Amino acid sequence: MNILFLHPNFPGQFLHLARYFARDEAHRVFFLTKETNGSSLRNVNLGIYKPAREATKGIHPYVKIMEEAVLDGQATAKAMADLRQKMDFVPDVIISHTGWGSTLYAKDIYPDVPLIGYFEWYYHTYGSDVVYWPSDKVTDDMRLRIRTLNAHHLLNLEECDVRFTPTEWQRKQFPARYQEGMQVIHEGVDTEYYRPEPGKKLVLPQKKLDLSGAKEIITYVSRGFEPYRGFPQFMDAIRMVLKQRPECHVVLVGSDKNCYGPMPAGTTWRKMEEEKGGYDRSRVHFLGHCEMEVYRAVLQASTVHVYLTRPFVLSWSMLESMACGCCLVASSTPPVEEAVEDGKDGLLAHFLHPEHIALRINEALDNPGLRERLGRAARQTILERYDTRDCLRRQVNMIYGALK
Repeated sequence: MNILFLHPNFPGQFLHLARYFARDEAHRVFFLTKETNGSSLRNVNLGIYKPAREATKGIHPYVKIMEEAVLDGQATAKAMADLRQKMDFVPDVIISHTGWGSTLYAKDIYPDVPLIGYFEWYYHTYGSDVVYWPSDKVTDDMRLRIRTLNAHHLLNLEECDVRFTPTEWQRKQFPARYQEGMQVIHEGVDTEYYRPEPGKKLVLPQKKLDLSGAKEIITYVSRGFEPYRGFPQFMDAIRMVLKQRPECHVVLVGSDKNCYGPMPAGTTWRKMEEEKGGYDRSRVHFLGHCEMEVYRAVLQASTVHVYLTRPFVLSWSMLESMACGCCLVASSTPPVEEAVEDGKDGLLAHFLHPEHIALRINEALDNPGLRERLGRAARQTILERYDTRDCLRRQVNMIYGALK
């Protein structure tokens, strides 16, 4: 079978799928992307597409993302046409992430090829991520902009033959007419790699960090330190916890950047928290971006792992922490509540109240038996609902089901 993957950031959510098909020489696998991130997969043929230019300077802000999607779509279409003409490659199926423009013109190049779309998010002014804090205010300008953001998503919803999304919460964000036929299949967690290691000590020479003597380690992971993932609330919570627990350390993995929502003018959220102070900096360790082995070691050595999010896309890190048997303290927001039941496989805290987050962290730190029970149950939840092997089987069945 000839299989074509489309994703601007290789391999994205298609790592396990691409690797699965590439293992079998009966399959010919191509992957078109804008950015390889220095990665490769055995027997996966990579092709790079580059938009002809950036979005027009000064273009109406409502349609900037749409123009970027069109430019991406044009570049992908050209790359697909080149594959057909120069490599004699005609896919039996196309699997594409629809969040950008790479899906837009796939059917124009290969009209008879089944197109499977991975749908990650559909924007709303109310009821999800945009208006969540009591202080959040929506202007008419924001309403109009957010409605326009969905333009290329709607085009993709119409064009794709098969639609799937990782969680039920994400499915519910899409228009009702598309929800019924949209399958919910997570990309899964590699539970053989992300596994508990009882007694793990956190010693990271590459980060010049040795916490082998630490009695308690609170961990936090986010691609960017920002309000969407509760960074300010986490910092407020650990200020309280560290004052009460002199032998406790905090380890943060991530970058000092904004991935979602606005960035504060002239500074970053981390700098703002550092200027605010109020915590022992010798016990708060920012590791920056980490390689997978370091990241896993942090999770395996964690006493309590904290995950916070607005009602938005659920991060892989939360599920990977559960697979490692972490005792999880997480925000009681819809994407989290789909995976975690309070008191069964984690402790849920009110996202808007750092004192409640601190209370739940202390509750876990004070109760070794509770931590062990929650960590064991958390891994079991991942094994039962999010294990890569099961998710991959369901995705593969979906793909074969789409073939004509």
